[in-house]
Amino acid sequence: MEKNINFIVEESENNLRVDVIINKREQLISRTRIKNLILKNKLKLNNKIVISPSKKVVTGDKLSLNIPEPEEASLKPYKFKLDIIYEDEDLLVINKPAGIIMHPGAGNYDKTIVNALMNYDKDSLSNIGDELRPGIVHRIDKNTSGLVVVAKNNETHESLSKQFSDHSITRVYQLLIWGKLRPSSGKIDTFITRSSKNRQLMEVSRSKGKRAITNYKTIKIFESNKTPTLSLIECKLETGRTHQIRVHMTYMGNSIVGDDKYKKKYKKLKNVDVGLENLISKLKRQFLHAKTLGFVHPKTDKEMIFSSNLPKELNNLLKMLKNTD
Repeated sequence: MEKNINFIVEESENNLRVDVIINKREQLISRTRIKNLILKNKLKLNNKIVISPSKKVVTGDKLSLNIPEPEEASLKPYKFKLDIIYEDEDLLVINKPAGIIMHPGAGNYDKTIVNALMNYDKDSLSNIGDELRPGIVHRIDKNTSGLVVVAKNNETHESLSKQFSDHSITRVYQLLIWGKLRPSSGKIDTFITRSSKNRQLMEVSRSKGKRAITNYKTIKIFESNKTPTLSLIECKLETGRTHQIRVHMTYMGNSIVGDDKYKKKYKKLKNVDVGLENLISKLKRQFLHAKTLGFVHPKTDKEMIFSSNLPKELNNLLKMLKNTD
């Protein structure tokens, strides 16, 4: 249902950004959605269209935001068996395998998690995000596996989006990296922006982009005469930027095993166990798994936490490392 939000800026709100003031007044609408609506010419300031989310307001300004009826996604169902960990009338938690992307986009229009969700239950997914992303509150990369929460209605979507933007969601990943981290545990706090050399990649920046915070700890280091030095790492995210863990590990000088975007092609290693060599060279994905996901349920206010095991191809590699270590 289309609706308009109208209000007059109060003295206490003087000099705030328009997206901030709307978010303060309408807490169920996420900052990201407000920004997108502003960019789509849906905001009027004193009866004039404003397309800058960072525009400052002054006391007495009149704001009017039009929230259109969400567009129906026209998406082809895709017969793909979803690994559903939890489901109720408001949300789904799925364990995504590597090799499938989250939603349609350039070059991949119908073999995605969204299309699989359309096949599973097309009538109960939120539709306030992008029209090609019904239900999708957050994403993990194509070649990353693990837990993702999907919203079945708009109220749930707004609440979960807000938890993500407030960084109150628990997200823990397990990964295997080349070498070992120094110090062995700590916090990486940088800005991440799009790479100037390759628009498909992200990179750490001194001042540009968005702040990205990753807490990490080393779980186990594998080093013997039959194995290259590798480390099993656990990362807890405070922010969720594009490729965040992959970029942060590369920045530390320890790229993720199997990551073909942020690591040069796999080179044959000397004196390494042949079985292990095969498993590493045949890995068609990065060794990165979204293991734990926790959030507050939008309707019940209960804290929910979910955990998933490493998929078989990663577990096999880990087992072999433990045997040769």
